[in-house]
Amino acid sequence: MKFITKQIHAFLDYPVAIALMGLPFLLGLGSSNPLAWQLSVATGVAAFILTLLTDHQLGVIRVISYKMHLMVDFIVGVTFVLAPFVFSFEGLDAYYYWINGAAVLAVVSMHKAEGEQQHSVAS
Repeated sequence: MKFITKQIHAFLDYPVAIALMGLPFLLGLGSSNPLAWQLSVATGVAAFILTLLTDHQLGVIRVISYKMHLMVDFIVGVTFVLAPFVFSFEGLDAYYYWINGAAVLAVVSMHKAEGEQQHSVAS
C-alpha cells in the first residue's frame, strides 16, 4: 500500500529532522557509545538542510530532486538499521536506531509516485 505522497513527505521532513536533533538530549543517547548521540544530531542537521534544498512544496532553495531526496532517505534508513551492529550500540541506543531506521525505510517504501493510481480490490 503506497499512500505517502510528496506533499505528505514534505510535511514529515521538518519535524523528523528536529526530532533527530532533540531526542538524543531528551533520551540521553550515547550510554553505549557517544557516537549514538552524535550520529542522530548530525543526521538531523543534514536532514533539515536536505529538506530546505529539496524540490517540494516546503523546500526553500529547490536544487535537489525529490527522487534524490528519497534515495538519501533510503541510505539513512539502512545506515540506522546497521549502526547498532557496526558501532556496538546497546540498549536504548540500539533500539532508537532500529526503530528510526525501520520507520524511515517504511516511509520510503510507502512512497506514492505522482500520478500513481490507487487500485482497490472489488468484492
